[in-house]
Amino acid sequence: MEFYLKENGMRIDLDYGNLSISGNEEYGFRPYQLMVASIAGCSGSVFRKILKKQRTEIEDMIITAEVERNPEEASRIERISLHYTIKGYHLNPDRLYKNLALSRSNCSMIRSVEDSIKIEESLEAIELSR
Repeated sequence: MEFYLKENGMRIDLDYGNLSISGNEEYGFRPYQLMVASIAGCSGSVFRKILKKQRTEIEDMIITAEVERNPEEASRIERISLHYTIKGYHLNPDRLYKNLALSRSNCSMIRSVEDSIKIEESLEAIELSR
């Protein structure tokens, strides 16, 4: 990966587009936003693969992230709370929580930061009818 200096931050050119990074939201994604997006995106992708493998029928998954930062330590990320809203058919909340725990242990982004950032997860199952 190569990052290029620009007037108000950095830029990386990827196969699917350019990504601008800046401490100022007017000029790009803030680094902490990318960190949270990486963790939520990785976790959600792994969770979805596990649910698909187990033939759990889901129509939608929404992940809401809340971030707690410490202004005393360069606005360090202290805690990320991820709340998963799963919409689907014949959902078993206990099984969903077990699968969420399994996805956590297989998500490289969570595993990379788990000793320095507290990651909390909660889940809500919404049963759909046909």
